[in-house]
Amino acid sequence: MNLGRDDVGAVLVALADPTRRHLLDTLAETGQASATALADRLPVSRQAVVKHLNVLLDAGLVSSGRAGREVLYQVRPEPLDESARWMADLAAAWDRRLHAIKRAAERRPM
Repeated sequence: MNLGRDDVGAVLVALADPTRRHLLDTLAETGQASATALADRLPVSRQAVVKHLNVLLDAGLVSSGRAGREVLYQVRPEPLDESARWMADLAAAWDRRLHAIKRAAERRPM
């Protein structure tokens, strides 16, 4: 999997909300859960949980599947891994740029 900038943006937007981060943490801990079970752990309605889960689904951070009448959600770590790699690459690029600026500034006679 190779995320583009838009995909990384969707992941970052999804992670910006504390309720969605809590949902991801809960799903990582439990393996999978329904929206009803997740809502029982939060001070928000089931409908609000479903809206948050849809954002996580759109970002690729969770997947869903039916088990009888229930829809069960589980974490998909790949977009998190790809986003972390993108941020590490970005940080390394900035470190190289800053190091080049520092070298140029130190070479310059005063």
